[in-house]
Amino acid sequence: ILVTGANGQLGKEFGSIIEQYPNYNFILVSKEQLPVNDRMAVADFLSANNIAYCINCAAYTAVDKAETEKDIAFDINGYAVGALAAICKKHETRLFHFSTDYVFNGKSAVPYKENDSTEPVNTYGASKLLGEQEAQKNNPDVIIIRTSWVYSSFGKNFLKTMLRLMHEKESISVVNDQLGCPTYANDLAKAVMEIICHYENPLPGIYNYCNQGIINWYEFALAIKEISGSACKVNPISTLQYPTPAKRPHYSVLDTEKISTTFNIEIPSWKHSLETCISKMNQIGRASC
Repeated sequence: ILVTGANGQLGKEFGSIIEQYPNYNFILVSKEQLPVNDRMAVADFLSANNIAYCINCAAYTAVDKAETEKDIAFDINGYAVGALAAICKKHETRLFHFSTDYVFNGKSAVPYKENDSTEPVNTYGASKLLGEQEAQKNNPDVIIIRTSWVYSSFGKNFLKTMLRLMHEKESISVVNDQLGCPTYANDLAKAVMEIICHYENPLPGIYNYCNQGIINWYEFALAIKEISGSACKVNPISTLQYPTPAKRPHYSVLDTEKISTTFNIEIPSWKHSLETCISKMNQIGRASC
């Protein structure tokens, strides 16, 4: 199993669970070791190694920065994914690729299903949608997993930003009019491995995966405050009060019924997974003191 983008938060979560799957040999490569937008390097790597599965965790994830770095975002998230899919098809390597809730415009009032119409409202979402399209065009066997609000004990994410700000400040403000579903990257990594372990020829296509429950960012921050025991005051504000370079969809809830029923996957609630992640971070913190 090849894991690209191994230094990102999702890639590192795969790295943290590989000992639980001793029947598989993992090759974890960072973007420095194998840039997914270096087509020749990717082709040479798959030619030189007998890769049964490629889990593509490599991505351009700077949502706001993408508005001024469109070419880079579309290259890494779009065209490079298409090239990777074609190379995987040539070598009979099953490709898992990750996309985003930001492929939708946020105007829905009910959770988005996989076959709902897409209409990204920012460059990041548009680049990820291009990656979906290019991958499916070049490799009909690809499995694309759309996810949302991903966090982890690794990397940069909302959880770690909130914990830092709550430690530094007496009060913070968080938007309360964007609805979605948090995803613990460790849960997502385990879900992919469940599919690999139990399905020799998993049904290709697009699947949604996120933890169960619908919340807004303010409610997410309140839960982080509660679980971490912070005394910081959390204030709700509107999106208009917190302008960002990239527009965000107001509603990006994903319906996860398809992945649950197709692969018999149990998805934890967002609160349970958040508690698990913070507990793990506390244990690591105590161990390093």
